[in-house]
Amino acid sequence: MESPVHLNALRAFEASARHQSFSAAAAELHVTPAAVGQIVRTLEEWLGVPLFLRSASGRVRLVATEAAERALPDIRAGFDRLALGLERLKEGSASGVLTVTVSPAFAAKWLLPRIDRFQAAWPDTDVRLETSLKAVDFVAQRVDVGVRYGMGSWPGLAADRLMDEEVYPVCSPRLLRRRGRLRKPHDLARETLIHDLSMGSHTGFPDWETWLQKAGVAGVSTKRGMQINNSAAVLQAAIDGHGVALARSVMAHDDLAAGRLVRLFPDIDCASALAYYVVYRPECAHLPRLVAFRDWLVGEANA
Repeated sequence: MESPVHLNALRAFEASARHQSFSAAAAELHVTPAAVGQIVRTLEEWLGVPLFLRSASGRVRLVATEAAERALPDIRAGFDRLALGLERLKEGSASGVLTVTVSPAFAAKWLLPRIDRFQAAWPDTDVRLETSLKAVDFVAQRVDVGVRYGMGSWPGLAADRLMDEEVYPVCSPRLLRRRGRLRKPHDLARETLIHDLSMGSHTGFPDWETWLQKAGVAGVSTKRGMQINNSAAVLQAAIDGHGVALARSVMAHDDLAAGRLVRLFPDIDCASALAYYVVYRPECAHLPRLVAFRDWLVGEANA
């Protein structure tokens, strides 16, 4: 379309109508009030219709005309779509910010000890980590990718299985040496049990009662002991010698490897029905930053 109208004119009009002031619109657009007024007048001349009501003296009262009020919603929606399109262009690059959501415990015990390797491989990608115990809205909070623990189904998100998990008792080497009596599962009756409440009553999440049944142990009270709603804090309590924790294998991996914890009764397997999944919006599945991070997560999990 051949015309003197461009985005700046529409922005000046929209801002003036929203603020009901040329001066406030000028401050937002970083120009002078006179420039905003001239741009609006040029737009009115091209359209052949007034956009603001004028008094008999010709002075502008920043009250939009009926025609202008009808057009404003579409103009604002257009600006929103343009902003979204610009975000899509930015997402198409491997550089920039990658917003990742994970639980605080997963960040502390698994992701953060490894994230340097991703940043070394992708130095132009800046990771912005959002830690939350609650599921976040990927669209509203502009999240690119996350890791969630569950059954693998979340509305509106694609989910790629990352890691399976089992649970088992762990304690500090010091507690094991001091007691010298944790030789069989029945010995747990004399110990302080540390309970992980992070998943609440989530179906499929093993607890002490589940593990003891798997071990064929009766007579051990699962109502007593220390109860903590963060898996990282559960492991720290065990490291500090406060009792025996029922650990999640993914969370406990590095502490076991470093000797901060010892796994008890390794011949008893208790797999969790839940697993870790890489989650993301399906329409973003091929974005370079997301693909790079997802592939890196898979590589780390396999390693």
